[in-house]
Amino acid sequence: MEKALTIIAGWLDLNAIDTPDVLVRGVSINTKTIQPGDLFIPFRGEKVNGHQYVAQAFEKGAAAALWQKDEPNPPQDVPLLFVEDSEKALQQMARAYRNEHQATFIGITGSNGKTSTKDLVAGVLSPYFRVQKTAGNFNNNLGLPITILSLDEDTDFAVLEMGMSGYGEIEFLSTLAKPHFVAITNIGEAHMQDLGSREGIAKAKFEIVAGLQPKGCLFYDGDEPLLRPFIQKMNDEKLVPSINTISFGSDPSNAVSVQSIEATENGSEFNVSGLINDQFMIPVLGKHQVKNALVAILIAQKAGLTNEQIKDSLKNVTLTDMRMQVIPAKNGSLFINDAYNAAPTSMTAAITFIHETTIRPEKWLVLGDMLELGDDEQRYHEELAEYITPQDFAGVCLYGPRMKWLYDKLQSLFADTQVVWSENDYEPIRNTLKSSTSSNSIILVKGSRGMALENVID
Repeated sequence: MEKALTIIAGWLDLNAIDTPDVLVRGVSINTKTIQPGDLFIPFRGEKVNGHQYVAQAFEKGAAAALWQKDEPNPPQDVPLLFVEDSEKALQQMARAYRNEHQATFIGITGSNGKTSTKDLVAGVLSPYFRVQKTAGNFNNNLGLPITILSLDEDTDFAVLEMGMSGYGEIEFLSTLAKPHFVAITNIGEAHMQDLGSREGIAKAKFEIVAGLQPKGCLFYDGDEPLLRPFIQKMNDEKLVPSINTISFGSDPSNAVSVQSIEATENGSEFNVSGLINDQFMIPVLGKHQVKNALVAILIAQKAGLTNEQIKDSLKNVTLTDMRMQVIPAKNGSLFINDAYNAAPTSMTAAITFIHETTIRPEKWLVLGDMLELGDDEQRYHEELAEYITPQDFAGVCLYGPRMKWLYDKLQSLFADTQVVWSENDYEPIRNTLKSSTSSNSIILVKGSRGMALENVID
């Protein structure tokens, strides 16, 4: 974004008569990362009042700042826009900028795989178009408006991740972004404590169609039966006129399906059939990542790319760290770092991948607590035992208080030296891996973000 402050004042329905003639080149809510020319937006929180950092923002080159009208002692002789509420003002600015922007907007949600799919979509398009995507986890009611306002005016595609913790949040983000394409990667168990059931999670994720443009397209996980009633209702009631719905997944009944996957240390090679019939490769492991890649392939095709162009760009995509990230260890073993997050669906998918892979013969699991699962969290942890047997895994290391439930289940199956549990200390796990793994070993590391399980990787 590059706009005169007078234009921004107009977006906010403010009297621009006394507004200084200043050029704004972006927005910021943090003085640690603010760039010269940014509009600084202060928020009042329970512990911190951002207004106390406005002077610092100007010292670092801010072009202007917002200031809430009920906040006393505004600084003098600097460009300020006085607003009722900083958060609403941020969203109003983003809405105005989105309405005039000519890019194709893509919205992505799901219980798991949002960030990976975002990276894959942006990666496949970037060699051929000007593409910008959500930075980090800026996927909520503050992050998404900031992302929109950070778009260059000549951006061709904006790839926006949309997260939530409750009902209504995805709907808000979708109606703000007004996407041309949306994707639902899957329905898992994350936020079960807030939404009560997987059916509730499916309902919340399906809110992404609320802002979908007419003649737009919804790509959805066709392997997930919980989404089908919402698809049917949308089609019956014509909630969004003239949109296309395209299913993807493993089942051959989907519009696009994966028929076979071969995993190597370089990534995953896979065949696709249905609307697209060809072979592709991505430099990342895991069946769930291949499934995410189907969204990227479909959107790239809609953007007019040929299969050969899609293949070339997919080979070189880079995913955010800790998503089935391959990391060679000093002793020759191979870590698969999938420690960014975990829920039962993604955990079992990753365990299944390690079980089935032929990359290395000796297989280890390092698993951390799965958080935000509500009243059934014990059952979800215990049920992982169904996927873990001594015949398939040389050893299992468990970290966190909740993993004690799984440890108790596995003790009767594994020898004492094959199963290690530590409640809050990484060192026993590190020591076990150092002494017990070799160049024949592949080690999955996976847990919820709060467990910071990447600390076991040496």
